[in-house]
Amino acid sequence: QVRLEESGGGSVQAGGSLRLSCAASDHTYRSGCMGWFRQAPGQEREGVASLYSGGDSTFYADSVKGRFTISQGDAKNTVYLQMANLKPEDTAMYYCAADLLCIRGSWGPDPLSFSNRGQGTQVTVSS
Repeated sequence: QVRLEESGGGSVQAGGSLRLSCAASDHTYRSGCMGWFRQAPGQEREGVASLYSGGDSTFYADSVKGRFTISQGDAKNTVYLQMANLKPEDTAMYYCAADLLCIRGSWGPDPLSFSNRGQGTQVTVSS
């Protein structure tokens, strides 16, 4: 299976920024969808952002809209999540996800439905 590897997590104060990266081990996801979801301790997983590979449109959960930006590298095997104006409630393990089949959720392709996922990277935001 194609490996997805996240990087870029860390600790930051509220109002700060972080950029997460996710690299796929090959170019399988030049088509399909890629995205990010997160999970905080004791809470359900939450889809954060997604895109159609090679497309122009990006999609966001309301909780991050206007603060997070998802983008894809030119080779289409890397996806980024630029996070700005971070809040303590953004603290979670962030996972990259991808699939050749894009199932649409309430706000766009649903990262929670993507079959391939990375191991996650921790983001901690202190107040």
